[in-house]
Order: sequence, then C-alpha cells, then structure tokens
Amino acid sequence: MLQSRATQSVAIIVLLTLTSCSQQPSQPVAKPATEPYVIGLGEIMGLNQMRHAKLWYAGEAGNWQLAAYEIDEMREGFDDAKQFHDHHKGIREPLSKLIPAFIDPALIELDKAVAAKDKNAFTSAFDHLTNGCNGCHKATDFGFNVIQRPAMQTYSNQSFAIPVDQPSKP
Repeated sequence: MLQSRATQSVAIIVLLTLTSCSQQPSQPVAKPATEPYVIGLGEIMGLNQMRHAKLWYAGEAGNWQLAAYEIDEMREGFDDAKQFHDHHKGIREPLSKLIPAFIDPALIELDKAVAAKDKNAFTSAFDHLTNGCNGCHKATDFGFNVIQRPAMQTYSNQSFAIPVDQPSKP
C-alpha cells in the first residue's frame, strides 16, 4: 500500500508538472490608449507634397481624371490639417483661416483648368497653388520649407498617361 501511495504521489506530481508545462504563457494585456492617435501635421503635409507632385505629372500628361482625383485628395489633406492642427506650434493665425486664404483660390483655378482640359490654365493654376503653399509656409514661420514644381518624375511605379481602356472624363 505504501508503494502504491508513493506511485500515486509521483503520478500526481508528474501530471501537475505536465499540465503546467502545456499551458501557454499569459499574454500581456494591452493598455487602452489614453488618447486616440492623431496624424502629425508634417505627415499630412508630406502626403500633400506627394499629391502636389502627382498632380503636376497628371496635368502634364493630360490625365484630367487623375488630376481631379489628386486635387480632391489634397483638399482632404488640407481639411485634416485644419481639423487636427488648427493652432500648430504657436502660429499666429489658425490654419482654418490661412489655408482658405492661401490655398483655396488656387484649387478653384485648378478645378476649372482640369474641367476645361486646358494645359496652359492648368500650369498657371498649379504655379498659383505652389506660390500659395510657400506663402502659407512663410505666414506660419515655416518659410524654410519651399515647394516647387517637380524637377523629375519620382513615381516610376505609376503611369500618369490616360489608360487606353478607360474613357477620359474630368
């Protein structure tokens, strides 16, 4: 009987050991975020800088549908800048006032040029947008950030030509 109790004890110890070894380690519990993530103004403007370049390439290629898309995407970016960073790093005027003053007139010009499929008007409106970006940067003490027409095509993985199988529309 003593031997069977000893055998039982060893069996219980082995069983407990195997059971504890087969359990998965507990996963750390993620702490809930105290504040929701908000994209930074630099990231928003970096994306708008990309859109600015792609807008240029689309207009140069006469791909008015893509140009209209990029203008719309830029508007969304500027709306995000106003919504999430209206008073950024001590700028004197809120972005909700500066962006409409410096950017919106050029975007309206671009809309018209794209709708008319007018390359000359597009070029003028694009330069107006570029000047508006630089004017806004100066007004917010970010004048060191100078925007210009793209000097070379940096998006080699995208064609800006009108797709052959897609009808062109503004």
